Amino acid sequence: MKQKSSEIIERRQAQLDVRLDRGWQPETTKPVLGGGPICYEISDRVTGIDCGGLGLICHLVNHLQLPAAINGRLHLLKRHRPYQESDHVLNMALNIVVGNSCLEDLELLRNNVGYMDALGAHRIPDPTTEGDYLRRYGAEDVEALMDAIDEGRKRVWLAQPPSFRRLALIDVDGTIAMTTGECKDGADFSYKGIWGYGPLVLSLANTQEVLYTVNRSAREASHSGAVKWMDKAVSLAKEGGFEIVRLRGDTDFSLTRHFDRWTAEGVEFVFGIDANPSFVAKAKAVSEKGWRPQKRRSKPKASAPRWRPPNVKAERIEDLEYRNYRLVAEHIAEIEYQPSKAKGTYRMVILRKRINIEKGQQKLEDEIRYFFYVTNVSLRKLKAKDVVFESNARCHQENLIEQLKNGVQATQMPVGDLVSNWAYMVIGSLAWNLKVWLGLTLPEQLGARALVKMEYRRFVNEVIKVTTQILHTGRRTVYRLLELSRWSELLLEGDAWFRRQRYA
Repeated sequence: MKQKSSEIIERRQAQLDVRLDRGWQPETTKPVLGGGPICYEISDRVTGIDCGGLGLICHLVNHLQLPAAINGRLHLLKRHRPYQESDHVLNMALNIVVGNSCLEDLELLRNNVGYMDALGAHRIPDPTTEGDYLRRYGAEDVEALMDAIDEGRKRVWLAQPPSFRRLALIDVDGTIAMTTGECKDGADFSYKGIWGYGPLVLSLANTQEVLYTVNRSAREASHSGAVKWMDKAVSLAKEGGFEIVRLRGDTDFSLTRHFDRWTAEGVEFVFGIDANPSFVAKAKAVSEKGWRPQKRRSKPKASAPRWRPPNVKAERIEDLEYRNYRLVAEHIAEIEYQPSKAKGTYRMVILRKRINIEKGQQKLEDEIRYFFYVTNVSLRKLKAKDVVFESNARCHQENLIEQLKNGVQATQMPVGDLVSNWAYMVIGSLAWNLKVWLGLTLPEQLGARALVKMEYRRFVNEVIKVTTQILHTGRRTVYRLLELSRWSELLLEGDAWFRRQRYA
């Protein structure tokens, strides 16, 4: 960062500190809000945008060579007048990056001269053009797009220190993406009666980045077609330099017929498995000496004890005499398990929960519930209690899926058929991944690692939404920040870092 920029930040921060000083409490007779007389004017030559963090994303896209990768693998257009395939993909992805939520918002951007100047574009595609582009996709084209994105992903991974690539934790889960469109081809009713699609999501738990999203009918089982993509994710992780790959999933993904193959390929797994009657019988047959107390990991303590208000919900449950379930104790045991569809023997960890049931002030009979987990990870690497913790950690993927749905809105399903919506979902996932990759690519001393697991809306509002003046000088585009934010130094230092990489 230039010395002048550093001095400006210090001066602006000092001015802000004066404004935010809690000691400033004058007695006033007029409202603080309102200001003086207001006069509108329009700039003749200078343009500006409200998303100055966009420049850092553009640096990242070029640094990872994503346009070349996309254009090299995707061939949907016979003539490029004037847009390349990468222009369409990145146009939709950047629309999400700057905080917009649907294809129609592209009309706002293509009428914003400052935005197009910031991208160095004469014009950008409109929403109708992008809808037509999405309808060109076949299933093989969506896979080609994901392969192109993976080229940039592997560049990010291979640039990380060796400790980053020791273990890849790949989570897999299905979800339901509701739609109100009655004419959406491929949509169906889920087992919950929800009309829509049933995407499959595979993610890297280490960084919370999306590896693959696969659109399916909502009527499909959660594990339907998952093995192909689980194998593809394993191959991707190995190509990206990871030494060990571990699959994690809930009971739907404990596909026993593949256990032997995964083990032979050196792939680890930790899956939940259904508590069927035969397993419950085996759990009950374990002697009491075989059970060990399971202690949950303690949460970090606050620096000072905090006052908590009364638990109103618990009081109302008791007053209304609803059933209240309280966990009393947890114990774990471990047995050997040989699936009928596999030749090998695997570890089965059993979690026994004793639950106290109360109704009003009356205590009912305790209930015993069993939960089962299967793994091929050796006891030396993962103790029985840690198998449970490992499986529970997979639940964090639910937060990622929620971000895709309501933060990025990648599951909006804006087009009329399953494959086109799949393509849009992949492009939306790319917008999320750009946030993650930015945090991994920039030097750690800039504080960029905080971006990796930051919620998407917060990322947009704090890092991207910065009022910026756009200038063209010396054959370059200048983003002049007009406001100070806590991420101003990251934007300035990050810009300098990317420019140094270009000429390194």
